[in-house]
Amino acid sequence: MGKKVMLVFGTRPEAIKMCPLVNELKSRPGEFETVVCVTGQHREMLEQVLRVFDVEPDYDFAIMRDGQTLFDITAMVLSKLEYIFKIEKPDVVLVHGDTTTSFASALASFYLQIPVGHVEAGLRTRDIYSPWPEEFNRQAVDIVSEYYFAPTEMSRQNLLDEGKPGEKIWVTGNTGIDALETTVREGYAHPVLDWASGSRLILITAHRRENLGEPMHRMFRAIRRVMEEHPETKAVYPIHMNPAVRAAAYEELGGFDRLKIIDPLEVLDFHNFMAASHIILTDSGGIQEEAPGLGKPVLVMRDTTERPEGVAAGTLKLVGTDDRVIYEEFSKLLDDSREYERMSRASNPYGDGHASERIAEILA
Repeated sequence: MGKKVMLVFGTRPEAIKMCPLVNELKSRPGEFETVVCVTGQHREMLEQVLRVFDVEPDYDFAIMRDGQTLFDITAMVLSKLEYIFKIEKPDVVLVHGDTTTSFASALASFYLQIPVGHVEAGLRTRDIYSPWPEEFNRQAVDIVSEYYFAPTEMSRQNLLDEGKPGEKIWVTGNTGIDALETTVREGYAHPVLDWASGSRLILITAHRRENLGEPMHRMFRAIRRVMEEHPETKAVYPIHMNPAVRAAAYEELGGFDRLKIIDPLEVLDFHNFMAASHIILTDSGGIQEEAPGLGKPVLVMRDTTERPEGVAAGTLKLVGTDDRVIYEEFSKLLDDSREYERMSRASNPYGDGHASERIAEILA
């Protein structure tokens, strides 16, 4: 039997980036015994992703509770994994990125002295509270990791700057780009895209904790103002479940007939909406990597980003949460075709869609 590899993840974004790796490892049964454990930090949204990639978890903790806190998630993942790890005895545990599931899983592995492989290692803002709690989580996972799968040269350099051993760091590209191969489809159709047909489609996502309150209101006001001045645009905002996000969105964007607020989209739909869009405005992380792979300019409504490669390459622009800056940069992208071409044609620094294969080769 090959090396026993256990992948632990719990949120929708993690699943999108880990499922291509699960399927790559499972395609090599002689080299790997692959065990999948999901914590269920997200619930319905996680199950949708597992279905799209046809991944059946071996363990599902289903920890999600109404009003759960970081204390709840950390404690439940730690205690449940102790039991599972002792039964399974994996040779290596793979975690992804920067979630509380990733942190707690890496800690549980460390307590049992199981080697940790960190997929998407080395992302940094260097501000422990931005994004919160993600910046702490990813730095903490990198303290205990044995394998660092860095998506870019810049993330590798971040790890080297912290004194991580170079022989344990590999630049693999980002597995999120691998996922697009499965999800983006020819001939995809959706009633909302039919509604937007003939317009320049703006795709919006906004949900970050640090943007709740006044920053989010400013973001929404700026977006609405630009769109009111550009009648050729329509926008779709698949809205987060968070009641505070919904309240702000309906207050600032409600009643505007060229902007549809819709329920969260499954990953297959969301990736195809990205492919059909003209511009994306977001405060999310993964979109900053996926959109450049589809040639879509992204305005990032955050004060910091742990994905500076996209900014350096020109596919992303960091616009913060100041309504004046968002207004100016959004307007410029709609009015200045050369600026739009420059951003949409920039090369994707996050990889070529073969990251999962590289990770499997390294583990083998």
